[in-house]
Amino acid sequence: MFPVQASTGAGQVDALYIFLLVVAGIMTVGIFLCIAIFAIKYRRRDPDEIPRPIHGSIPVEITWSVIPFLVMLVMFAWGTRLYFENYTPPKDTLDVYVVGKQWMWKVQYPDGTREINELHVPVGSPVKLILASEDVIHSFYIPAFRLKHDVVPGSYQTYWFQPTEPGRYHIFCAEYCGTNHSRMTGWVDVMDPASYQNWMNANAPADSMEQRGAKLFAQYGCASCHVLQTTPSPALNNLFGHPVQLANGQTVIVDESYLRTAILNPNVHPVRGYPPNVMPVFQDQINEEQLLDLMVYLKSLSSNQSAAGVNPARPAPAGKAGAKP
Repeated sequence: MFPVQASTGAGQVDALYIFLLVVAGIMTVGIFLCIAIFAIKYRRRDPDEIPRPIHGSIPVEITWSVIPFLVMLVMFAWGTRLYFENYTPPKDTLDVYVVGKQWMWKVQYPDGTREINELHVPVGSPVKLILASEDVIHSFYIPAFRLKHDVVPGSYQTYWFQPTEPGRYHIFCAEYCGTNHSRMTGWVDVMDPASYQNWMNANAPADSMEQRGAKLFAQYGCASCHVLQTTPSPALNNLFGHPVQLANGQTVIVDESYLRTAILNPNVHPVRGYPPNVMPVFQDQINEEQLLDLMVYLKSLSSNQSAAGVNPARPAPAGKAGAKP
């Protein structure tokens, strides 16, 4: 019923589910006992018997309303705390990019390493997953980590975990996604740090995701606006993780989902202070893997000001930083 606990959050999730099961069990037993007792005690003993009318009891009604309400509040508060803990990754996570596609999981690491239906992570290190889908809704599920998250096409979802036990654990798709849904499985290999580093060194490709993203940045002519400044375009240095003000007055934090929209359809969230309809729409021109490469490159500009493509001479104006790559 409960698989092995192999992440820091698994025990907390199990504790919440056990609490829910206990409460549900107590309520179920209590309700059926009341039904049985009342059915016997208040049964009609004579065909002509007329029951004595009961007008209710305010204390009883308050009791059976307030106590379940308080129990539900405990469930809500407990679940909300776990939700925010699971969706608020710590700093310095290992970012892993996962793309769901009928019927496989494609995994990419920042150094450019790629896998199919395999995920290698070091034990004891926090890992952040950036999830995307190329076709239909999938659901990335690792029972041993108590991690399950729907992967919705057209957006990014993020989730984090920290493995605690070395071993090999199942990956499933928990959302019916077509004919071979049951075969959309894989494995997580949790390794000690030294073995993980050896594995990464042995499988390192020629280009990292950042390098591939830089090539795409140049290939699609992004540098002509954002670096050469041939048109009024937002600067990209120190962008990711920082707030930007949109044309409608709303302020948002630049994350993976925002950058995705800014690349594919920049006119959805125009940045305040910059003319709209300047950047071309890249919808249907860039696939998910290319988007992820661009994402890693743009994120690198927020931590390395000397990276290719940055124009330090033109810092982003206050309130006018943008995400039009």
